[in-house]
Amino acid sequence: MRYQRILVIVIDSIGVGFAPDADRYKSAGADTLGHMAEYFERELGRPLNIPTMAQLGVAYTHPGGLAGVPAPQAPRGAHGRMQVISLGNDSLDGHWEMMCLPTRFHVDYFPEGFPEELLDKLRAFSGRGILCNKPYSGTQVIYDYGEEQLRTGDLIVYTSGDSVLQIAAHEDVIPLDELYRICEYARTLINGPKITMGRVIARPYVGTCKEDFQRTANRHDYGLMPTGPTALTMLQDAGYDVISVGKTWDLFCGQGFDRTYHNESNMDGMDHVDEVMSQDWRGLCFTNLVDFDAVYGHRRNARGDGEALEAFDERLARVMDAMRPNDLLMVTADHGNDPTYTGTDHTRELVPLLAWSPSMAAHGTDLGLRSTCSDLGATVLDNFGVTGNGEGESFLNLVS
Repeated sequence: MRYQRILVIVIDSIGVGFAPDADRYKSAGADTLGHMAEYFERELGRPLNIPTMAQLGVAYTHPGGLAGVPAPQAPRGAHGRMQVISLGNDSLDGHWEMMCLPTRFHVDYFPEGFPEELLDKLRAFSGRGILCNKPYSGTQVIYDYGEEQLRTGDLIVYTSGDSVLQIAAHEDVIPLDELYRICEYARTLINGPKITMGRVIARPYVGTCKEDFQRTANRHDYGLMPTGPTALTMLQDAGYDVISVGKTWDLFCGQGFDRTYHNESNMDGMDHVDEVMSQDWRGLCFTNLVDFDAVYGHRRNARGDGEALEAFDERLARVMDAMRPNDLLMVTADHGNDPTYTGTDHTRELVPLLAWSPSMAAHGTDLGLRSTCSDLGATVLDNFGVTGNGEGESFLNLVS
């Protein structure tokens, strides 16, 4: 064991350039981080201010450099990129793959809306009607259907370009416990074999009319049960601590985790990271910060996305200052969501890989383009001497 504690932070959806298979996902030319940096220079007249990640070498995730972001000759950290090989392009796929369980099966999508057979079961279980039933932006759907939902008490059921069934409801009309119970039931309807989908998401909101409706932090994800062992369960079985911050718990249905912290926002998540890193434990803390995706990426808000990344960068510096010599930090993403791209769905991109430890000798190491995100999980397992499942190749020697 070279490191006692490993902290993995997933900056949800911050991709670093379209992947080789981007055409299959209608994502040719997408580049979340690159286009965000260009937007700041072009529209705001200033560079994207992410000095901590810059010191770690984030500019090297772009072969031609990252607009306005310094590329130091001797970065503090190791840097590279990873390719997602899973067949899906959702958070579940990216996170599973990071933990050595790439999804090699096809999940179902419903660009024309869900079949009536499924909706009838939801109606019968909930005793409520169904509104919408089509692909929709999460904020636009409550603008267009929220007032009707307030009047009728029906469920707003919608999807996106991902394999996801989302149910929105006003918290004063359908209490959270009831909404969660309905979503738990919906999860049982799409576990296969007839329909297999990645996630059900409860999307509660508040407000008095369409002009002031706001989604709340009481979102809850119901993922597909992992189809095999993951790096999380392998670590747990070997007696190591496995801690979740954010929606990582939901994406794995809690499997492999010892405890979890629910995030209200990115900054709340970083508060939890600070709390966890002040404790004594041995193993992995797997963190997701979802605001980049849910609040900014899907809404195509390049400025908000960049400012959120700047706020994270500032908090990341604090985390690094407090790290112990036997800690290892890795920062990555699960997919892209280019705020300058067409549509409102995820974009198929390579993801960043930044690694640093106060005791790391190999500063500035180029980790290259990793052929799968499972290399991250394989590295974690290698560090703790836990036998993996053959997925991924460890780069531990490059970050020691």
